[in-house]
Amino acid sequence: MNYLEKYKETSLTYTLMAMSIIMFILGQISPSLHEYFYMNGVLHGYSVVMEGELSRLVSSTFLHADAMHIVMNMLSLYIVGTMVEKLFSKTAYLSIYFIAAFVGSFTSIYMHLGGQAVGASGAIFGLFGALAGFAFVHRITMRDQFISFMKNFGLILVINLVIGFVFPSIDVSAHVGGLLAGMVGGFMIAKNPKYLWSYMLAMLLVLVFAHQYIHTLYAA
Repeated sequence: MNYLEKYKETSLTYTLMAMSIIMFILGQISPSLHEYFYMNGVLHGYSVVMEGELSRLVSSTFLHADAMHIVMNMLSLYIVGTMVEKLFSKTAYLSIYFIAAFVGSFTSIYMHLGGQAVGASGAIFGLFGALAGFAFVHRITMRDQFISFMKNFGLILVINLVIGFVFPSIDVSAHVGGLLAGMVGGFMIAKNPKYLWSYMLAMLLVLVFAHQYIHTLYAA
């Protein structure tokens, strides 16, 4: 397999990585762009829920706080993203990625009503969850591979959660929300790829409910 074929096989992962890296570099070389990105792109609950700035749910996924933040997230995205992209269709991959990001964002908003956040962690944990869901569905046919995968998955998950608790700036709630959304998606799509649309509809209803519920919290 040549480099072009290898790129095409996991092009979505590389594209998502490139978007985050480009935005980070632009923000570093231009203070005005950095300020613009954070003023208009950071996940801020009140702006999203009360002022209708839903674009922040997407933009915040491509923003990162510092060099360590983006390096850790891009390394994780490369490892898990290339695996997921080989198991699921492009549509399923992007659906799980962004649904997990949105669910993680609303979980973060609910847990930190007055806070703000950036990063692709919720989406990346969603991909981890998708792998777990896929492995569970195929646990009989995978046998030894399933046991090995779950051990490695559990270790990676524990390490990331511990890091999240050790460093207060890391939002563990977004990780958990994204992970659960990804698990549901991975399980349903692995059962039957046609369930993708049912998954998308179900998650849309969850997001609408979350939006309306959090709206009442801000309005109270």
